[in-house]
Amino acid sequence: MSRRGGGGSGGRQGSEPESAAAVHVPGPCAATQRALAECHRSAARGPLRPEVLCRHLNRALAECLVNSCCPGETEAVRTLCGSAGTALKRSQCQRARIGLSLCLESHQEP
Repeated sequence: MSRRGGGGSGGRQGSEPESAAAVHVPGPCAATQRALAECHRSAARGPLRPEVLCRHLNRALAECLVNSCCPGETEAVRTLCGSAGTALKRSQCQRARIGLSLCLESHQEP
């Protein structure tokens, strides 16, 4: 699976290039990607900035992509890092986060 670049909205310099919103996302995340692209098009015509108006869809797409790439690692982070706990649980959470980070890194294009 190819990686969609620039996941965060960060600072907006001018308007976002149309090609950034037009990146094709295959599989189960395609509908969310289309909704996000439409939200960005709508936001361009209105008073609210896309990073404000489309925040929920941006987050949903990011979560979908991460879960699609690394489902086991994502579930481990959700399970182990969802609440405070013992030193052992915190250590397991840390390892799960590192595992997710390594998994995501393996899906990045050079």
